[in-house]
Amino acid sequence: MVQPLFLRPVFKERIWGGTALQTEFGYEIPNNQTGECWAISAHPNGPSIIENGPYAGMSLDLLWGKHPELFGNPKEEVFPLLTKILDANMDLSVQVHPEDSYAKVYENGDLGKTECWYILDCKEGADMIFGHNAKTKEEFVEQINDGKWNELLRRVKIKPGDFFYVPSGTIHALCEGTLVLETQQSSDTTYRVYDYDRRDAEGNLRELHLEKAIDVTTVPHQDAGVAPKVEERGNVTITTFVESEFFSVYKWDVNGQAAFSFDDRYLLLSVIKGEGTLVHNGETYTLTKGTHFIIPVGIRGFEVDGDCELIVSHP
Repeated sequence: MVQPLFLRPVFKERIWGGTALQTEFGYEIPNNQTGECWAISAHPNGPSIIENGPYAGMSLDLLWGKHPELFGNPKEEVFPLLTKILDANMDLSVQVHPEDSYAKVYENGDLGKTECWYILDCKEGADMIFGHNAKTKEEFVEQINDGKWNELLRRVKIKPGDFFYVPSGTIHALCEGTLVLETQQSSDTTYRVYDYDRRDAEGNLRELHLEKAIDVTTVPHQDAGVAPKVEERGNVTITTFVESEFFSVYKWDVNGQAAFSFDDRYLLLSVIKGEGTLVHNGETYTLTKGTHFIIPVGIRGFEVDGDCELIVSHP
């Protein structure tokens, strides 16, 4: 019998990390600079572990390889998505990610990285870096070389509940006091453009990747417009944030008992607020804030009962 797959996250120390993953989600974090929760991951740099059922103890990347039927016998060699929660206790480096064809050549066949962010929380008046103001590649390079960061970088105000689609080639950086759920291609490739001259624990300036960053940055910047669509369906409000070639991302606001059916695709789900239960085939599973799970192909119907919010995605 096919069951939902509940996952144990992997945590990553980051120079800009903090303790919000513990205070907001109750996770046991490794230290006070924990910046990333890799919540649903089959990436070799941090695969999640299945916590329940016949596959308990197996890593998600191994499950993907050994039981492709759970994922509809996909054509992709690697699990295509990665769900994270990011605690930007300090400003992240200004960065950019490559697209698939560039990463394949220059990053040992890794995927490119298009991503998106749902702002879980942020301090009042928070902003982030999203795009740049250069009109030509020459102007872009010149402003980098001259350190004209205030002229080059584009800042936008943010608030909880905002959603941003961040295609590969987009200059970006989360800023201090921001908590984000990120859905992305399964890639760990980041090109740093600027890091505020920060030094690591050994006192060294962190590496920049300017040549590759200049190669892959989209110039001029192109805004990826997001127009959320909202649908009321009984006791659930479904907001569709994006449907792209890489992933579709939704938010489910459940208030009561809501039934779902998906015949031909697997889903990645993260509870971001509240609590409830998941009911499938007579079994009941507890959902609390910070629970992450996959609904495999073959689970034709299930119910969520409670008062909770989930971010849901699929390839």
